[in-house]
Amino acid sequence: MLTHKGTQPIKTERLLLRRFRVEDAQGMFDNWAKDEKVTRYLTWTPHESPEMTRQLLEDWCANYEKPDYYNWVIEFEKKTIGNISVVRLDEKDEWAELGYCMGCAYWNRGIMTEAAGAVIDYLFAEIGVNRVGIWHAVQNPGSGRVAQKCGLTFEGTRREFFKSNAGDFLDISYYGIIRRDWEARRGKREEA
Repeated sequence: MLTHKGTQPIKTERLLLRRFRVEDAQGMFDNWAKDEKVTRYLTWTPHESPEMTRQLLEDWCANYEKPDYYNWVIEFEKKTIGNISVVRLDEKDEWAELGYCMGCAYWNRGIMTEAAGAVIDYLFAEIGVNRVGIWHAVQNPGSGRVAQKCGLTFEGTRREFFKSNAGDFLDISYYGIIRRDWEARRGKREEA
């Protein structure tokens, strides 16, 4: 059984993962929501204005009242640079899937791996999930590297499973980690 605690602040070596605030709209718009490079393989198109971002954040912030809502802004050097959230949650089978995106100015610096690793730890240690999954477009291998660095195992590819913003059908790679693998990995980190 899952023990929901909602979106709690998580600190890592370089990051603060926290709840969004409506005031984050301009930073979100400027740093990633308006960027076609960032949204190319996501389920949503680039935002057209900061007001569009503000309206989305009003909805997201209202959801924080729900104990099973998990959606963090990634703060790096006091700037809002990205987002990581639980995009699917299954109570019965006790699993969660993560989705994430970040401004391209911050890519290839280990930031998303650090954020995803912290959220994965939170979901196992605090919420009690038995499994965490991440899926990504094959054409976006950077997301796959994040999953691999966080200890997830490649589990297969679903062919033409996702229709991109450009209208192309994309193959999706799926990664997962189960509790016993996370515990073994955690034990090795503690020994180091």
